[in-house]
Formats: sequence, C-alpha cells, structure tokens
Amino acid sequence: MERLDAAISAFAEDAFAQLEALVRADSTVGREQEAEEVLAAALEALGFTVERLPISESIADDPLAGVPQTSYAGRYDLVARRRGSDPAAPTLLLNGHIDVVPVEDAGGWTSPPFEPVRRDGWLYGRGAGDMKCGFAMGLLAIRALDATRPGWQRGDLTLVAVIEEECTGNGALASLRAGVTADAAVLLEPTELELLLAGIAIVWIEIVIEGRAGHAEASAHAVNPILAAESVLAGLRRLEARMNDDRHADPDPVFAALERPYLVNIGRFEAGSWASSVPEAARIGVRVGHPASWSPEEALEQVRAAITDATQGDPWLAAHPPALRLNGYRAERYTQDPAHPFVQRFAAAHQEVHGDAPKAVAIGATTDARYYVNQGGIPALAYGPRVVNMHGVDEGVELASIVDGARTLARFLADELGERTR
Repeated sequence: MERLDAAISAFAEDAFAQLEALVRADSTVGREQEAEEVLAAALEALGFTVERLPISESIADDPLAGVPQTSYAGRYDLVARRRGSDPAAPTLLLNGHIDVVPVEDAGGWTSPPFEPVRRDGWLYGRGAGDMKCGFAMGLLAIRALDATRPGWQRGDLTLVAVIEEECTGNGALASLRAGVTADAAVLLEPTELELLLAGIAIVWIEIVIEGRAGHAEASAHAVNPILAAESVLAGLRRLEARMNDDRHADPDPVFAALERPYLVNIGRFEAGSWASSVPEAARIGVRVGHPASWSPEEALEQVRAAITDATQGDPWLAAHPPALRLNGYRAERYTQDPAHPFVQRFAAAHQEVHGDAPKAVAIGATTDARYYVNQGGIPALAYGPRVVNMHGVDEGVELASIVDGARTLARFLADELGERTR
C-alpha cells in the first residue's frame, strides 16, 4: 500500500494536467467531442480499447429518456474497455459525464471559465468540479495500480463518459440500452469523499406566459407577461412548500436528513427584446424535484394545478392560461441499499485510507446511477473529490482530494477486480 500511495503521489501532477486539458475543452451541450477525444487519448495510453458509441435520435422515444436538447448527429458516448485476465471474475463499470453546464456571464469569474487556473491548492474552471475531476481521480488510480501491481486486473473494467447528464440523462440511458453494463458501477461524481447513494425524482418544465404586446406609451392597453409572472412564481413557491411539508409521509428514510429535498428552481426567465415595448410572451425554465410517487406527467400536472390555483384571481391568465411542457429531465428517484456488500467493500477501502467510515448520503438532485440501480439492477454509488461552486462562478476542485479519492478508488479496484477474486 505504501508503494501504491507513493505512485499516486508521483503521478498526481500528470493527472492534474489531464484535468486542465479536459477543462480547456468546452463541453457544453452539443460541443462534447473535443473533451471526449482528450479523455480517449488518456484511456488509450492506459491500454483501454476505445469505442465511440453513437446515440440515435430515437432515444427520445424511450419512456425513460429526457426531452433532447438538440440533435444527436455527430455526438456520442465514449466507451473504454480493458479486459481482465479471468473471464469468470467480477466486472466493474466506472461512469462519468463529459458535459458541463453553460457559463451565464464570464464577467464574474476571477479567470476565464475554460482556462483552468490553480490557486491555493484548488483548480478552478467550468467542469473542474462537476465533474471532470472524477476522470482525473479514476485515471490516477488505474495508472498507479498498473505501475505497482502489474497484472492486478482479473475482471473486466469499463469506463463510460456520457453526454447530457446535466439535462436529460440520455447519454447514460443510451449506453445501458446498448449493453454497456457490469456487475457494479462507480460514478466518479464529486461527493466530498462521501458515498452518494440516493437521488430524488426530477423534471424540467418550460412555462410560457402569453401577454399582449404593444408600445410602452400604450402599456395601459397591453398585458405585460413579466408582471403576470409574479403570481405564477408565487404558485411555484407554494408547491415547493407543500411538497416539503408533506414529506413526513415519504416511506423512504434515506432522505430524512434533507431539510428540503423537493426544490423548485427558476433557472431561466426570458422575455422581451426592446425596452420601449411590452413583450409578447415570457418563458420560464423550471427544475422541479418531486416525490417518487409522481410520474413526470403527474409532476407536470401538479405544477399546472399550482399555477392555476395561484392565478385564479387574474382575469387575463384565467382566459390565457400559461402553456407548460416537459423539456429536459424526466428522472426517476433511486436509492442504493447501503448494506449491499459492494457498498460495504467500497466503504472499507475508504476507511483504510482515511481512518473513518465514509458518510452515506442522499441528495435533492440526481445522478446517472438511477439507470443502473432502477433499470439495470446493478448496484451503484457515486464517490469523488471535494468541490466548490458547482454550476456557479469560480467552480473548482480541491487537488488534494483528487489524490485522496484515488487512494480509496485504487484500493477498491484492487479488491473488486483483483485480490478478492483470488
């Protein structure tokens, strides 16, 4: 173990440089290819066979898919495989997403978001935290094992880098439908070096509020949809409060530690094109975390009912009710049993490195683990470095936590694919 940890320390700088290369590759939705190819080169250097798995436009018809954001032409998941020495040994899948969220306004950043910068032991840049740091951690663990324990890998190891985790999950779903599976899965998400085992159900909804456009001078005869949105937003706030007030009836105790698991986030508000004109419409993009008992369609209807109730005193909105549609996530809740032997083995690897058992946590968000757990019947957990400002200004990752996470992951890999099977 001392030799393994020494190798991780020795190779850490290379892993950080690989992370910097990944951050430089802007991989917002529809632009993932450059970052996928940076990762492909690193995996090929470790002896993986790399496949570029195309995603069919028909994935939109899958009942578990989210609503696609753009065409899948020329886009793909990266699937890297390395065969083990024993076909009968357990297999493992490492999952990560290559896509990152867009930057709203780079002016607030200390440095340009796609130019990685190191400061005080942290590396900053869009995607450094969510979640390209996980790839750096995984590559570091594998390289150190290869250097210190040649022939360690008896079971097959697959790494899949998927697209659209941040908005639909369709990349991971497409890989699962294509048969990219294993006996267990570790998602290299940033988790503060905790075991992330559960996530809530989520939908994305677009709300369109119709107005009556006109000149500002005649605004008394127009209807401004921006002002009409006030009661719509109030209805969404009341829905959020009601869902969280009712959560004591939730039969799943894994979410008990979350004070407010069901959050309604107003992520976009678009209206107007001219200061002297009353807009024709306002469009609001909403992310709704909701109880597991609601289907995506029921969640949509619950939002519609909440808006109807909040706007019933408005004659214009009563006659012109807002239009709603699902436009992204249609994600199911998932929970991984913390007592599963796979989870316990990972926890033991963490404890060996850090001295204490890792915390098992749930989040009021989701990961692609839902597909492995719910549809694949594959035990899955997420584990990764410490990060700050995910999706925000000056997103970053603590470099030391990449090293610490690699030490845990390397021990787990050696046990799961090597020593335990001897």
